[in-house]
Amino acid sequence: MTARIRGNDYRGLTPPELGAWTPSLRVSVVVPAYGDQDKLDLALAGLAGQSYPAELTEVIVVDNGSEPPLRLPALRPPGTRMITCPTPGRAHARNAGLREAGGDVVHWLDSDVVLDRRSVEAHMRWHHAAPYLVVTGRLRFTPAALPAPEVVAAADDLGKLFEPAEPHAWLVDLIERTDGLTSGQGRAFSLHVGGATSVNAALLAQAGPMDTDLILGQDTEMGYRLAQAGAVFVPEPLARAFHLGPTMRMRGKAPIDRVSHAFVADRIPAYRWLRSHPNRNWKVPYLEVVVEAGRDPGQGYDEVRATVDAVLAGTVPDVAVTVTGPWDDVRAEGRAPLRNPDLDLVLIRGHYACEPRVRTASGPVDAAPYRLRLPAGWAPEEDGLARLLDLAADGGYGLVSVLLAEGPGRRVVAARLERTAAFARAAIVLREGEDPDDAVEDTFGTLWVDGQAYGFTEGARQITGRRGAYRARTEAEAEVARLTKEVERLRGQVSRWREESGRWRRSAVELRREVGALRKELAAARKVVQYGLLSSVKRAITRRR
Repeated sequence: MTARIRGNDYRGLTPPELGAWTPSLRVSVVVPAYGDQDKLDLALAGLAGQSYPAELTEVIVVDNGSEPPLRLPALRPPGTRMITCPTPGRAHARNAGLREAGGDVVHWLDSDVVLDRRSVEAHMRWHHAAPYLVVTGRLRFTPAALPAPEVVAAADDLGKLFEPAEPHAWLVDLIERTDGLTSGQGRAFSLHVGGATSVNAALLAQAGPMDTDLILGQDTEMGYRLAQAGAVFVPEPLARAFHLGPTMRMRGKAPIDRVSHAFVADRIPAYRWLRSHPNRNWKVPYLEVVVEAGRDPGQGYDEVRATVDAVLAGTVPDVAVTVTGPWDDVRAEGRAPLRNPDLDLVLIRGHYACEPRVRTASGPVDAAPYRLRLPAGWAPEEDGLARLLDLAADGGYGLVSVLLAEGPGRRVVAARLERTAAFARAAIVLREGEDPDDAVEDTFGTLWVDGQAYGFTEGARQITGRRGAYRARTEAEAEVARLTKEVERLRGQVSRWREESGRWRRSAVELRREVGALRKELAAARKVVQYGLLSSVKRAITRRR
């Protein structure tokens, strides 16, 4: 029975102790190489001294156009062969080796990386515990002088040969802050580095080969696709590996990130910070909404359009819509199109023919991390999908079912937000006769929510008539425009009132000044009059005496 791992918490597995078990799986070590014969000799010498059984090991060296051509040294594992790949690029070389690999597990190994003698065994004990693992060893970078291949093959502890060695700081930090990748699983796929990582071959076949269109970032992009295929990522400190010299990223992180991010942003939706543009379309969307069109009632042009247009008008810009249906056998009717029984399907396909975010297909086509299966005729409110995605991501759920309605006979109408990785994992661990949703519950968890809480309504309620939504929107926009003009008019009137009020205030100040001056003059006059009267009275009294 296949073990069931919850999320990326591999701690429930119990791999055997090193040296205390009997392996049975074959491993293919794929070594892309270009130019440096001395480092390749050391990498093969490290493989020649491995504790994992030689009869279960094959080594495929891929000469990626070296001049002069590389050669296989005398000190190498017995199951070693060399092939050539003239097309330049490590991704091309790895794919060439992958096509030749016949093992149950594929172990990527750079030609300038030397494995400690128990490294392959430390990897393989995990692959015997579960068939959907990606295991990365403890990779360190050494500036030490190169020893002889014989010394490497005979060494029981390579650490004594290659000290001091610098750890892969970024990976160490990722592992430590996520408790060994068992929490914060959204970035676990970043553990996939080509220098010293092993992958179950069937899982790798499901994810597909290396992306040769990328300049850099191929390892991370492959890790993302492995995650969507259901992978669990395991850091293995006992699988020690030594990189001969600094890595390219250590020599210049900023320019490497600049080039890598330009390409991986299109392919890795989990890197949300690289997708800040509100109106961009991406090769792999964060959310794919699947709406079924057909000849049955409720799956026609009006219902599909109500749903699709509501999705496109929402606050999740990183979205694509796939309208599924019987597109291969849609009938055309040139003479009497209005009597065509497939008229609604023709209308749907024609209406969205030039909308890049909408596709008509027989089934889902993208490896988006989330897929919403939404019945035609149901429409989410503007931020409904954004809130639903946050719920699924924060809770780590593999399935969020949205109750839309209950019909006669307890018939349930529901939408389903599915995590792609969860259903891929479920397909791997599924037992005979088991419902995939039950396997998703075991590995990621499931949840039911009320559709009204996330603003889902029937299109007929939301849209009156075929053009009701657009008419309402047009009327609303016209009303907004009218109100805007009225506000501008009132602002002008207020401005004029303010100017007039200023003039009044200035006139009032001047009048106050004039009144003040008159009051002063009046007071002076009163004093003069009073003084004159007083003098006259005094003179009259004096004469009478």
